[in-house]
Amino acid sequence: MIIQKAKISDLENIMLMYKSCVEGMLANNIDQWDESYPNKDIITQDLIAQTYFIMIEHNIIIAGINIDQNQDKTYLSLQWKDKKNQFLVVHRLAVKEDFWSNGIGKSLMLFTENLVIEKGLKSIRLDTYSGNPKAMDFYIRMGYNEVGTISLKPNKNKYHCFEKTIK
Repeated sequence: MIIQKAKISDLENIMLMYKSCVEGMLANNIDQWDESYPNKDIITQDLIAQTYFIMIEHNIIIAGINIDQNQDKTYLSLQWKDKKNQFLVVHRLAVKEDFWSNGIGKSLMLFTENLVIEKGLKSIRLDTYSGNPKAMDFYIRMGYNEVGTISLKPNKNKYHCFEKTIK
């Protein structure tokens, strides 16, 4: 498996990966995402910004993640440990359903930690849906600390924000 920066030409296969992930989430009663999010427009913006990474196995995109320094404005009300704001933010981490429980998410998060080190930054921030307990447990197991909750979408439960300081 390799992790590399995605290209515009990867868009259709990235969307197929999200379709698989969303279908698996919905089948497990996790309504975090649906057919409207993540969508082609959002992923296209990630690709144009060159902040989207894919994991490939046997020429198939099995996972993706956007890593940038763009945090939602609701993050500003939280008490982050990294007071110097030297962070990367994880968005839209997804794994094709057939590859769940194979350590793919962990590999992408370790890749993100290495990016923080390479860029001379201090921390990683992210949010995850309260209706996705597996994701919340995953981030806690990866050493992330919950900082607080935010509201991102109407008619959805709260999102929990997490941070990990990288030494």
